Amino acid sequence: MQAVHFGAGNIGRGFIGKVLAEAGYEVTFVDVNDTIINEINKQKRYNVFYAEKAKRSFIISGIRGLHSVNDEENVIKAITEATLVTTAVGAHILPHVAPVIAKGLTRRVSMTDQPLNVIACENAIGGSHLLKAAINSLIDESLAENIERLVGFPNAAVDRIVPSQSQANVLDVLVEPFFEWVVDKQGIKGELPPVKDIHFVDHLEAYIERKLFTVNTGHALAAYAGYKAGKNTVQDALNDDTILALIRNGLQETGRLIVEKHGFNASEHDHYIEKILDRFSNPFIIDDVTRVARQPIKKLGYNERLISPVRQLKERNLSTDSLINVIVAALQYDYSEDTESYELQKNIESKGVRATFCDVSGLSPEDRITSEVVTLYYH
Repeated sequence: MQAVHFGAGNIGRGFIGKVLAEAGYEVTFVDVNDTIINEINKQKRYNVFYAEKAKRSFIISGIRGLHSVNDEENVIKAITEATLVTTAVGAHILPHVAPVIAKGLTRRVSMTDQPLNVIACENAIGGSHLLKAAINSLIDESLAENIERLVGFPNAAVDRIVPSQSQANVLDVLVEPFFEWVVDKQGIKGELPPVKDIHFVDHLEAYIERKLFTVNTGHALAAYAGYKAGKNTVQDALNDDTILALIRNGLQETGRLIVEKHGFNASEHDHYIEKILDRFSNPFIIDDVTRVARQPIKKLGYNERLISPVRQLKERNLSTDSLINVIVAALQYDYSEDTESYELQKNIESKGVRATFCDVSGLSPEDRITSEVVTLYYH
C-alpha cells in the first residue's frame, strides 16, 4: 500500500506518518523543506519518542521524500499510484498544495477507476472539503465528474500534542502518547482504509467540535492566561491554581455547549476535560506559552476555538465569562517576536480595540460579545 503525505513537519512525521507506516503503508512525504526531504531520503527512517516515564520509542521506516516543487512530476506519479493521500500542512497552506494534487488526480482518473481518498488532517473544521474546493477550482470540467465519482475527501479531526523539538537528529520527533484520528465514514470512496488507529464515524462534526472546543480552546486558555500572568510554559500555567480554575471553568463552559448540541454524556465529557488537563500537565512535555499562543489573529477568527464557542453559547443564553476573559487576554498578547501579535498590537494602537476586534473576529461593533470584550479590556 502506498500513501502520499503532504507535510513532513513534526505532526506529519510524529503522528500521521507514524500511524500510516505502522498500518503497513509505504509513506512518501512531500514538502518544500529541502533539509527534511534530503534527510528522509538519506536516512530512510526516523524515531518517534513518547513523552512519558517509560520513554518508549518507535522506528519509522519504509519512507521516502519528494520536494513538492522540484520533484513535481514524481509527486504527480506518486498520486497516480497511491492508495491514500493525506495532508498535515496547516489549513492556510492547503490552497498551495492543491495544484499538484489536482494534477495528480487529473492524471490518475484518466488511468484507472480505482477509488482514492484524500484526507486533510488539519486543525480546521472541514479541512478536506476546503482542499476539495481548492482542487475543484483548478481541474478541467471534463474530468470533474470522474474525480467526484472516484475521489473521496472525507473530513477528519486529529489530536496529538507535539511540543517544540530539540532532538539531535532533525527527523526524530517527541510526541505525547495520546492521539486521536477521527474520519467521516460517509465521505469515503470505496473500502475504508485499513488503518486500525483511525476511528471512522458517521457524525464527525460532534468529534471535531469536542476536540476543537476542548483541546484547542483549553490550550489557548492556558497560553493567553499564562502569558498575561508571566508564566513561561503551559505546565507553569497549570500549576497556578487561579489560572487552572480559569481554564477549567472555560472548558466547563464549552462543555455545556458540546453536551447540549451533540448529545455527549455530561459525566463522560467531564472525564474528557480532566484527561485533557492531565495531558497539558504532562511533566515530560515542556511547552512554551509563546508557542501555543502564536498566531492570535487566526485564533480569534469567527469559526475558531475562542469566538465560535462563545457565539454558540450566547445563542443558547449560556455562560461565557471565562472564555470572554481569555479573549481579552488574547487581544492583549504582545509577544513582539510573534508576527501576528505584533500586527494585532499595531492595529489596536492605530484603530482601537473595538475596530480591531471586529476585524479579526468577524463580529459587528454592536454585537454583545464585542461590547463585553471591549468593556473588560478597559476594566
